[in-house]
Amino acid sequence: MPDFNRTRDEWYRSDIYQLYREAAVQDFLRPGLAGLGKLPKTHAASQTLREIEQLDPKHAFVALSAVSNNTPRFVSGFRFRGSQQEAEAIINRWRSTFLAQNPGAKHEKLQYQQHEIELVTAAPFTLATTFNGPWFFAATDVTELKALLDRADHRAKNPEATLEKDPAYRAAIAHRPSNYAVFFYLQPKTFSERLAALRAAVRSSPAPGESTMLEKMRCIAGSMRFDNGKIHDVLFLGMPKLERAATLTRSSLSLGTKETFFYLSMLLNVGEKIDTLNQVAALGANKVLQSLADSGITADDWKAAFGTELGSLADWPSNAHWPSLLLTLPIIDAAKAGKIVEALIRTDESATWTDTTKDGVRYFSKQSAASLIAITPTIAVSDRILIAGLNPVSVEEAMKRSGTSSSELSDSETYKAASRLLPAPTNFFAYVDTGLLYSRLDASLRPMLLMAAAFVPAIAGSVDPTKLPSPEVITKHLSPIVSSQRYDRDGYVAESIGPITLDQSAIGLAIFSSLGAGARQKAGATVTGWAASPTATPRPTASPSPTP
Repeated sequence: MPDFNRTRDEWYRSDIYQLYREAAVQDFLRPGLAGLGKLPKTHAASQTLREIEQLDPKHAFVALSAVSNNTPRFVSGFRFRGSQQEAEAIINRWRSTFLAQNPGAKHEKLQYQQHEIELVTAAPFTLATTFNGPWFFAATDVTELKALLDRADHRAKNPEATLEKDPAYRAAIAHRPSNYAVFFYLQPKTFSERLAALRAAVRSSPAPGESTMLEKMRCIAGSMRFDNGKIHDVLFLGMPKLERAATLTRSSLSLGTKETFFYLSMLLNVGEKIDTLNQVAALGANKVLQSLADSGITADDWKAAFGTELGSLADWPSNAHWPSLLLTLPIIDAAKAGKIVEALIRTDESATWTDTTKDGVRYFSKQSAASLIAITPTIAVSDRILIAGLNPVSVEEAMKRSGTSSSELSDSETYKAASRLLPAPTNFFAYVDTGLLYSRLDASLRPMLLMAAAFVPAIAGSVDPTKLPSPEVITKHLSPIVSSQRYDRDGYVAESIGPITLDQSAIGLAIFSSLGAGARQKAGATVTGWAASPTATPRPTASPSPTP
């Protein structure tokens, strides 16, 4: 991290932080935040943050320097502002706090090349720290700290062995923006060597010329920066190009409408993997794969039938309770594509699929069992494109749009402005209109949340559904998320920009899903307990248990 205080200030100006600071949002979150107040006081954390700001760290770093006997060893450091005495006063307070909380910890001082090393040992943890001019260094191993001092003082026996001189690292930082806030670099060689050793131990050697994806990677590097309130990620994978004479065309963009909130296009050469999938199917691992194998579908058949560009779109009309999702593949040979689709639907032995033809397009549809959300999986096969969706109406309408070269989505200023923020993709592109998505979610879920709060009082202890901010308050801070990937000289470069990035939203969704599962279990237990004692009087909710 080149500049801690600058990064902090840029974060405070970001769209997502401004959304969090909205008065309506704070009012809505207040019950949950009050519940968190029962946790240990945050005064110490605030004090530590102020002290870090006082140090004004520049060029802060942490590095995994070695792995010995399955024990990782780290070194770290930063350049501080002010005098060494001022920095020592702050760091000594941190050390004293740690020693007070760990009475069994051992503290000693060592001398090395005119440097005083402070060593704290609380088995199995060890931390060695020292100052070197305006720099503060720390390591989990004394030997590693001494080696770091040797490099800093230019005493290293092999100065050419530093990370800065490594060709893979030099290639990685060539793709790093100059104004980054955070940067990381990973050298997969150590891990790929361990993987190869493990494979050799179980006598599972790859075929000549084959290697795992990890073994193909020379380096992995990523950076994050703030760009006019948006977060901008860049991920670099140093490796050979995998695609052969294929470039992303985003042809499925013509299916988009003004109600499209999600669009994805990527190169996915299933034909290259069919033989491997058939081998997996032979082991009985998957009924779908087994059906393809039994039908004699080969890699050549798939390559002859379909192109390599997979597309996906999600529309959410304002008068619909739920969105509709579409998947697309370009078709090269309609007859062979139809044969493959027939093999796929035969795997669903308990269901009846209808096969109809309309305007030269074959439609395969299946009626699902009655449920809250009516689903009628439909696959359409024309001479140009395969479209699969969850209901026949959306698939038919998309098929009609497939013959055009432009669409309401591609012509919209929102989409065009977002897509121009990143370089043109060569093998992956994604677009999410977060404002439109939130508006539709609000309209569909707000009534459910109000109803849930009425039947499960425990929910109101964490959030007050009646104070849920209006969609306008939220969406004014939500710009589209766009992601683009390309092959650039010596590796793949994936970029994403938005109020949060595509990777961050995927991680956040996974965390939210896990927390939501826990909340549902808790709510279910509350309802069960309340139903078991219908005459019980609800307890006061002045001190509710915090629910994420």
